[in-house]
Amino acid sequence: MIQKVDDIKLLAVVGAGTMGLGIAQLSAMVGIKTLLFDIDESTLNKAYSTIVKNLDKGIEKGKLTEAVKTEALKKLILEKDIKNLKADFIVEAVVEKLEVKHSIFTQLEEINSSNTILATNTSSIPITQIAAPLKRPQNLVGMHFFNPAHIMKLVEVISGASTHAEVAKLTTELSIKLGKVPVSAADSPGFIVNRVARHFYVESLKVAEEGVANFETIDKLMRSSGFKMGPFELMDLIGVDTNFSVTSSMFNAFHQDSKFRPSRIQQQKVDAGHNGRKNGKGFYNYE
Repeated sequence: MIQKVDDIKLLAVVGAGTMGLGIAQLSAMVGIKTLLFDIDESTLNKAYSTIVKNLDKGIEKGKLTEAVKTEALKKLILEKDIKNLKADFIVEAVVEKLEVKHSIFTQLEEINSSNTILATNTSSIPITQIAAPLKRPQNLVGMHFFNPAHIMKLVEVISGASTHAEVAKLTTELSIKLGKVPVSAADSPGFIVNRVARHFYVESLKVAEEGVANFETIDKLMRSSGFKMGPFELMDLIGVDTNFSVTSSMFNAFHQDSKFRPSRIQQQKVDAGHNGRKNGKGFYNYE
């Protein structure tokens, strides 16, 4: 097993969506050779363009230099074949569906050595459930970033029932190397932040469902209360489908506790393909 964080020479990220590209950007910026994988070439190309834009924005704000951008992009490799994802540390950042994560991790375990650490960016599914079908469940750990990953400081590090203590320790050290503030969380649905924050979304959707106020008014009220973004703006940024998937996962994990009930309004948005900023329309229209 890897003994220290500097032994992580090659990091792979599975999933080039909003979260995945942010994690890949962070890794490349600290000088780690980084593979960014997605089965869809257009998603990969879009992710690369977004990373370039993020770096350019950092330069405009005086937080980065052109040299940092150049070196980071040299470390970033786009990959379409999962068979090539042989790395020291692999972070999965795909849809919140247990069967999808099982499929990915069983494939990754087959092609990687017993030293490879497997991390999941899940925001709601217990780590123990994700690790269940693996031959080496001790190598799997939760590493939950927050959106946008290249900006938000917090990372939840979650140990499943079988996670080796050294794996959790190295994940914590890697988080610090990436410029993050890691916290240890118990292996419970939603962990800390999503369990607490779920009602920021769920209750706001109930208010809208009951016709008490519209999306714009609720967002305005929440911003005036001190939040940087309202719940509907934030769901559009995260992805309406992603947010709905997390709520559904937690609803089932807590045995259909009514306080986590997914919203019919959000279900309708997902059914219509209105997933937020990533495709131009969500609770608001970005086209």
